[in-house]
Amino acid sequence: MTAVRSWTEDAGPMPVDVRYEGEGEPAIAAEEVQQAAEAMLRALALLDAELSVLLCDDAHIHELNRAYRDRDQPTDVLAFAMQEGERLVAAGPLLLGDVVISLPTADRQARERGRRLRREVVELLAHGLLHLLGFDHVSRDQERRMFARTDMMVAAAGH
Repeated sequence: MTAVRSWTEDAGPMPVDVRYEGEGEPAIAAEEVQQAAEAMLRALALLDAELSVLLCDDAHIHELNRAYRDRDQPTDVLAFAMQEGERLVAAGPLLLGDVVISLPTADRQARERGRRLRREVVELLAHGLLHLLGFDHVSRDQERRMFARTDMMVAAAGH
């Protein structure tokens, strides 16, 4: 059975919605992810932005990776932007999109890198958020800029 939880449903309007979809209990509290995301949005001066984060298992992210990227394997993080290119001028908050993080993959990577799961999830969150904002790492120069910005966002989140 798949469990689906939303931690912000009863809290009123919030800029970050964190949900979990997968078997069993999540290995990290949604509140920690929400606080990290909000700190990153503040650091980026995106106070009017809204972000959705889905924490999931490998099976769920595998399905998304196959359906949307034609890659038949699980991955650590996916980002689905609500808009591409230049920011559209619209009334109301800026809807950034969705960041999807596989907790089992994040846990494996954290153990391989000798760090805590929370640190790995925060880094994946920063990476996904930057993709939503149009950053990429195709060239070496892009990669250098994106990873420098990732480090800044991880620091803003308290790491």
